[in-house]
Amino acid sequence: MYEIFAELLKKHGLKTSDVAAATGISNMTFSDWKKGKSTPKVDKLQKIADFFGVTLEYLTTGKETKPQYYLDDETAAIAQEIFENPDMKSLFDMSRKMSPEKLRAHLQFMKTLYEAENGSDD
Repeated sequence: MYEIFAELLKKHGLKTSDVAAATGISNMTFSDWKKGKSTPKVDKLQKIADFFGVTLEYLTTGKETKPQYYLDDETAAIAQEIFENPDMKSLFDMSRKMSPEKLRAHLQFMKTLYEAENGSDD
């Protein structure tokens, strides 16, 4: 953790004393962490993470997992397909601007057309 802390100091052009003054964590505590005499507790780590605007995960591991936007994989796949396919994107955009009645009529028309071309699954 201290190595990541040191990198953040360097990146922001700060000294340990700057972080100490802003967080209320003593310089001696930082020194003890650097020497391995003690291990930081979560509340102090969180203060440091907040100070630098990083997550606790980043401060402790140097990595940050990207939060998953969609709750399930199927929704993510559908959204990606709409995003990548210009025709799907256009259909989605039009559907958002239609009244519910018109959208249902268009959907019924497309289903009827599809069944006529591909045979009904009934």
